[in-house]
Amino acid sequence: MAQKRDYYEVLGVDRNVEKAQLKKAYRKVAMKYHPDRNPDNPEAEEKFKEAAEAYEVLNDDQKRAAYDRYGHAGVNQGAGPGGAGGFSMEDIFSQFSDIFGGGGGGGFDFFGQQQGGRGRRAAGGQKGSNLRIRVGLTLEEIAKGAKKKIKVKKYVNCASCGGSGAKDSSSIKTCGTCNGSGYVRRVQNTFLGQMQTTVACPQCNGSGKSITSKCGSCGGEGRTYGEETLEIEIPAGVSEGLQLSMHGKGNAGMNGGPAGDLLINIQEKEHELFARDGNNIHYELDVNFADLVLGTAVEVPTLTGKVKVTLPAGTEGGKVFRLRGKGLPSLRGYGQGDQLIHVKVWVPKNVSSDERRALEKMRDSKNFIPNAKEKGGRKGFLDRLRDVFGGN
Repeated sequence: MAQKRDYYEVLGVDRNVEKAQLKKAYRKVAMKYHPDRNPDNPEAEEKFKEAAEAYEVLNDDQKRAAYDRYGHAGVNQGAGPGGAGGFSMEDIFSQFSDIFGGGGGGGFDFFGQQQGGRGRRAAGGQKGSNLRIRVGLTLEEIAKGAKKKIKVKKYVNCASCGGSGAKDSSSIKTCGTCNGSGYVRRVQNTFLGQMQTTVACPQCNGSGKSITSKCGSCGGEGRTYGEETLEIEIPAGVSEGLQLSMHGKGNAGMNGGPAGDLLINIQEKEHELFARDGNNIHYELDVNFADLVLGTAVEVPTLTGKVKVTLPAGTEGGKVFRLRGKGLPSLRGYGQGDQLIHVKVWVPKNVSSDERRALEKMRDSKNFIPNAKEKGGRKGFLDRLRDVFGGN
């Protein structure tokens, strides 16, 4: 599979482009590769779809933010033309009808030429609304990626009529107002002269069909309220607040109209052991004083199982150990975060009389008296922070 080009490069704009300029840039590229200007040219058609995909993402504030942060991986879960399922040519003309003129998928194209002959039909009906859901994930699921089966209550295509809204096939006729095209022409007189536009047929709402006898189950709407079980595939490395999209998995449209999208907001579940910091995770390790003085080996939990960590003799409280590659993967697929182990001195609340006598004896020992000269050879708190976070 060829690597996707940068969306900004596809449209020939910089990363700070405003929406008005973005729309102009998309129109320019779309006009260059429009199928009406490039008949039977698969390469031009692919570039036309590529431009539609780029515009669909960059024109949406949330998708654009995810793309700017994570690249293509941040918007590849069924978002727009390049996601799972993708956009057909019909989808493009329907969704971006403001770019291609009032008609979108039928009537006259935005060059003023009549369409036909390429199998492009009117979008038909009313598009369904988007649905928004939240999906909670543990850090373990974020580390590996997850597949979730969820039940979504929404409008679905009517099982009785298949979404047509008609009682049976004989109850569907060609609309007499638009002659089946789904669109009608309107001529308006303006101070610049007559202007011709195409709009969805008011009689059939763009479907190109008229129903003589409505379906008894949905009342002619073509959809009923129900439930659908969906399998959502979530990539590894997602983060709190990231929004994924599944194209066409929202509410079913009316009278055979296209379905809306399912918008999936990611929520991170609080972890009992780890705290996330970007792709790194932090873990606090409680160690008793004797083990810090004498040194020890301890088992430390990670997102993929326990590992053994050796604490050398003389380890100080506040010391940070780094386990390379034991954090979270990058959503873009570039590298892996680390796990940072913060050593904490465990101080018991209660001690026996024998333990107290031993501690009293050690307290008076010269080896347990803080030595400023000895400390001079050790790294201070700020130095240890710089070691952990790479500061200067």
